[in-house]
Order: sequence, then C-alpha cells, then structure tokens
Amino acid sequence: MYKKATNPWKPNDEKEHSSSVIEWWCAEGFLKNIKNKRSWTFKGSFTEWHSGNNKVGMNTNLTLFDLDDKSHTCHYLRDDTRKLDIIEKPFKIKFKDTFIEGKYPLYKMMFKDPKNKIEIYLKYNSNSLPHWVTQDISNGYLPMGLGFYRYGFIPRNDLTGKLKIKDEVFDIRGEGYFEHVWGDFSYTNPLTNISGLKKSISTYSKLIGWWIKNHNPKIPNSLMFSIENNPLGYDWIWAILDNGWSIFYGNILFFVMKGPITGSLILTKDGKSYTEFCNVSFEYTKKEYSKEYDIYYPTEIKTVAKKGKEKLVLNFKNNNKISKLISPIKNKSFWKAFIIYEEPGEVSGFYKNGEKKIPLNGKCKIEPQRQISKIGHNSIKLDFIKPPKGVGIDIDFNSHYLKKRIKTNIKFTPLPHFKFNCKKIK
Repeated sequence: MYKKATNPWKPNDEKEHSSSVIEWWCAEGFLKNIKNKRSWTFKGSFTEWHSGNNKVGMNTNLTLFDLDDKSHTCHYLRDDTRKLDIIEKPFKIKFKDTFIEGKYPLYKMMFKDPKNKIEIYLKYNSNSLPHWVTQDISNGYLPMGLGFYRYGFIPRNDLTGKLKIKDEVFDIRGEGYFEHVWGDFSYTNPLTNISGLKKSISTYSKLIGWWIKNHNPKIPNSLMFSIENNPLGYDWIWAILDNGWSIFYGNILFFVMKGPITGSLILTKDGKSYTEFCNVSFEYTKKEYSKEYDIYYPTEIKTVAKKGKEKLVLNFKNNNKISKLISPIKNKSFWKAFIIYEEPGEVSGFYKNGEKKIPLNGKCKIEPQRQISKIGHNSIKLDFIKPPKGVGIDIDFNSHYLKKRIKTNIKFTPLPHFKFNCKKIK
C-alpha cells in the first residue's frame, strides 16, 4: 500500500535544545544575480554550546564565494561568555542583527560580514521534505565518542532575496540547503560524555548492524589509513543535480583514506522519498597538502554507492579557491587545531538501475573537517594481491613523525617472495 511522504520534523525539533552540549543551524546556497547571472555560493551558520561549570559560548560564520572571479570572503565571530538570543514565538535564532527565523517550509535569514561590508537577506521556501540522517535506522541519531547527536537537513530550497556588497545591491535567486544538529558530545574531549553512554551504545549497535547487513565480507583491492582522518573529523558534501535530484554525503572517517565509508550517501529524486546508501566506497582522487599543519585533505572525491540493482557513481571536484576556518586548540597535549575546509565545486557521474543508465551533472559543496594532531601526517596503504596475479600484500608506511617511509612486499603464491625497503624522508 502506498504511504504518503510526511514531514518527520516535529515542532520542537526545529527549536533550541537548551540542555544539549552543542547545537547549530546552518544554511548553504548557490546564488545568481537576476539581471546579469553573476554567481556566488555562501555558507551561514549559528552555533552555541555549554560545558561544565556553566560555561557557555557561541559563534556565527558567513563565507561568501564569488564563483566568477574565484575569490571568497569569510567572517567568523566567537563569544565564550554567552549563548545565542532565542525567541520562541515565532521561533528566531539571533545575534545582534543577524538571524534565522521561521519553521518548515518557510524561513527568513540575514547574515552579515561587517569587515567586508557584505549583507545577505534570504527567503527560504523548501521544496523538499526534511530528512534525518539514518532516519530508518536510528531516527537521525549518530554517535560521537561516548556521546551522540541528531542530524536533520532539507536538501533543496528555493531562495530569493538581496545581496549587498559594499555599495552594490543585487536581487538574487538560487537553490539552498538547510540543516539543524544538536547533541551531547565534545570534539576536544569525545570520551567525557558519560551521561549519554546508554544512548550512544544503542546508536552504535543499530548502525553497526545496518553496516554489516549491507556489506558482503570480502578482501578489498586496496585500503588506506591516516592519522589526519581520525574519527573527530568527517567529509561532508551537498550536491544539487541538473535533473532536479539532490545528494547528501556524510562520512565519519575512522582513519580510512580509501575504502568503505562509515556514514551514508542519501539521494532524493523528488524531495519526498529518500534512498539511503550504506554500501558506499570512496577514494580521494586529488589531495592538497598543508605544510603548516602537516596534513593532506581532499579536493576531489569519488564515491561508488550500491543498493540492490541501483548503482550511483559520483565524482566531486573543487573548482574554486578554498576557504579555511581554523580554530586552534589551546592547552591540549595531543590536538593542535580544528579546521573546516570549504570547497565549491562540480559533480559528474551516473546512476544505473538495472539496464538503464542516466548521466549526472551538477553543482556541489565539499567540506572536509579535520581535527589535527601534533604528530602530523602518518599513513599506511595496503594493496592486496589476488589471483590470478598471486596471493600477497603490498604495504606502504609513511610517517612524517618518524621521518621514515617503509615499503614491504609479501607474496605467498605462485612463488614465496619478501621485499623490504626503508628510507629516511624530510
């Protein structure tokens, strides 16, 4: 029997959860000037938190990319003495004269960057239903260390409004994304939220069972792990395709740099029904190196998602200058900084269901988030040798901390073979 799609967000889901350790509201979008088609993409967010001893804090952020001249501006404001101003009826998140107000399906937003004299006023009209990540498995709850959080998003919204840059005012239209996340976890101390342990264990067990159910046990061709891809970071992508489809991709990394994801890729074709892929593999087809923090982060990501007869292959590629939002971590022995990279880009690929193959193209926003350790880049790559080439493994260990690169080749068949090489690196 056909079941009508309904909004899974309850009225209280959109409001503030004052007992949560951390909570944020975030909007993204691609914008065009109505007159001359000049184009931008933006991200605006509000975050608040509270920790032990009644400590509270908040931040606001506005990043604006000019997609024509490949430039960007970023405004970040943080206050460790107060939370956001919250108005209950009608619901409004506010700090000074910036705000998000409304409820599904209509929102109004104002973001400002005083330093660069930028103002964005937008009306969001949602033309897709909200969705929880892992909605049918854990009802939107995800684990983080010993804590947990709930992650909801609206992947496609029609935007109208005005963009002011210095003395110029543009009438704009576009397509946008909106999310709301809250929970009891800490990026700097992920193992301290004992109060959420029961909820976290339940969430872990549901998601692990879902992951096992959707993966056939087999030896992969290749796996790669690195320190910078630790579980306190993730890869996030939002994409809108030219044919009207939308993509959400979230991967909690667990040190993996190539192989299966520990997250999900979510496709909606009509904004009402959602297909959540669990059997997804990824690889970084291009990476950038940060000498200051001694890490590699992706600028191009390929994903291959499968579910029954469905197959979705996507290539996400940055095509603009990258914005870096860096938050140094003070008084911590192991962690150095928390970084969010923002990368506007393009997506291409195909969708296949049985014999029918549909080519896909569109726009995307790639956002790798990393919590950086003080020991820098350390990685290990495993390439498995399989019949008919033989049975064995190639191991490539690269440690900037030890200043060594070790390569090992072990082959069991058709003839036993062992090779070891160790080089000092700068």
